[in-house]
Amino acid sequence: MSHKLLDLYPKISSQSEKNLDLSKFTALALPVIPGDKVELVKSKLLKEITEFTKLNLNIELANWPDFTAKPGEIIEVPISAGSLTRIYLVGIGDEGFDDLRKASSALGRKFKSTNSKVLVNLTNKKELITSSTISLLLSNYLYSLKSEQKNDKPSFAIYGNFEQEVERADVLASAVWKARDLVHTPSNIKNPDWLAKQAASMVSNAKNSDLSISVKSGRAIKDFGGLLAVGNSSPTPGPRLIQVSYAPKGSSNWPHVVLIGKGITFDTGGVSLKRPYESMIGMKSDMAGAAAVLCATVALARTKPKVRVTTLLMAAENALSGTSQRPSDVIKHFGGTTVEVINTDAEGRLVLADGLAYADSELDPDYLIDLATLTGAATLGLGRQHAAMYTRNTTVAKKLAEAGNRVGDRVWQMPLVDDYSVALASDVADFNHTADKFDFSAGSVTAALFLEKFVGDRTWVHLDIAGTGRSEVDAGENIKGGTGYGVRLLIEWLDSF
Repeated sequence: MSHKLLDLYPKISSQSEKNLDLSKFTALALPVIPGDKVELVKSKLLKEITEFTKLNLNIELANWPDFTAKPGEIIEVPISAGSLTRIYLVGIGDEGFDDLRKASSALGRKFKSTNSKVLVNLTNKKELITSSTISLLLSNYLYSLKSEQKNDKPSFAIYGNFEQEVERADVLASAVWKARDLVHTPSNIKNPDWLAKQAASMVSNAKNSDLSISVKSGRAIKDFGGLLAVGNSSPTPGPRLIQVSYAPKGSSNWPHVVLIGKGITFDTGGVSLKRPYESMIGMKSDMAGAAAVLCATVALARTKPKVRVTTLLMAAENALSGTSQRPSDVIKHFGGTTVEVINTDAEGRLVLADGLAYADSELDPDYLIDLATLTGAATLGLGRQHAAMYTRNTTVAKKLAEAGNRVGDRVWQMPLVDDYSVALASDVADFNHTADKFDFSAGSVTAALFLEKFVGDRTWVHLDIAGTGRSEVDAGENIKGGTGYGVRLLIEWLDSF
C-alpha cells in the first residue's frame, strides 16, 4: 500500500530591519497590548507600515471597542497596497511565554493551508522569539492521506535581527512536526519494523557522523522478556529494539544520557481487550514516547550539545492473537527480575522495564529518562497541559520544569509514595506489574514505582505523557491527535549541558 504525505512544513526566516520591502508580503501582524486603553505597540515597523499603507491603525483599533487584547484575540484589517491584503492586530496579553504562544498559535492558524507570505512582529524580546515562533509553525500542522490535497503552505518572516532564535525555532518545530507525523501514521502502515526503518531514514538523512543506529530483533532480544511478551502477540514482524546514538568525536567523557521511549505501534489491550472498543481508535498514538525521544535525538545533530545520548525505542504491537501473553503469565525481564502479568493492557511498563534494566546494566548512564503514554491516571490527575514527572532528584526535576516552561512542554513533579510499593507484591514472582494488591487509587504513581525497580541507583526520571501526548481537540498548536510532546522539552534540557 502506497501513501503520499505532503511536505506542508511552513517556510520560516528572519527579516532584518534593513532591506525591508513591505510590498513582497501578503499579510502583516502587529502586537496589541491591554490596559486602560488597548494600544498598538509603538515601533519602527508600525511607522513604516503607516507610511506604506497610508492607514492609521490606531483609528482602526478604536473601531473595535470590545477588543481587549487578550492573548490570541485578533482584528483583521483588509488593505489593498500592492500584494498586501491583510493586516492583523494581535492581542498578546502580558507578553509572557504562555500568552505569546497563544497569540502566535491563533495567528498561525489564520494562514493554514495557504500560500500567504506573512511578516510577523509580535514581540521584540529575544527570550520569547523562539518559543512564539515554534507555536506559529506548529499551529499550521496538518496530517492527511487524502487522495486529493493541495500542497499549500505559508511563509513566515520574523521581523528583527533574530536569525539565531528563528533557526532554533526551526530545529525544535521541525522535530516536533516529524514526531507528529510518526504518531499520526495509521497502524496498518506502521509496525515495529516500519518504525525501525523510519529511524534509519532519519539518521541517514541527517548526514551527520555523530548519529548512528542499530536495530535488534529475533534472537538478539531473547533476554528482553517484557518486549517479547508484548510484541510476540504480533509475530509478523515481531518486536524491535531500536538504538539511536548521538556520540560526537571526543564525547566519551561527556555526561551520558539514556532516553527510553515506549513504542507500542498499536494497542488493542491484548487479551485484556480495551473497553469500550472506541477507546482503541487513538491507540496508534501509543508510540508517542518513542517518537519523541527519536526526533529529539536526531535534532541534536543540529544543536550539538556537549552531552552523549543513547536512545532506546522499545517497539512492539500489543495485539490479540494465539501468541498473546495472558493474565497470570510470569515473564523474566532483562537482568532476571520476574514479573507476574495481571492485565495485558498495562503493557507499556513491561517494555520499558526491559529498556531501563538494559540501560542500567549495559550502558552506564549518568541520567536515565523514559517517556511513555503510560496511564490514564496521569490524565485524570493533571489533565492535558502537564506531563506527570517522577524522580527523586529535585535538581533534575527543577531543570526539566524550567526547560518545559520555556518551550511549552510543561511538567509537574509527582510523588513517589514508598508506602504504595507493597501493592507490587506477587505470590509467584518478584513483582506484579499493575500493583493490584491494594486499592490506592494512584495508578500513575504505582506504575512509576514499578519502573523504579529496574533503574538501579541511576539518576532517573519517568515522564508519563498519557495526557500531553495526545490532544482531543483541534485548537491552538495542536490538531486532534498526536502533539509531539516531549521533543521540545528534551532538546531544551539536553542543550543545557
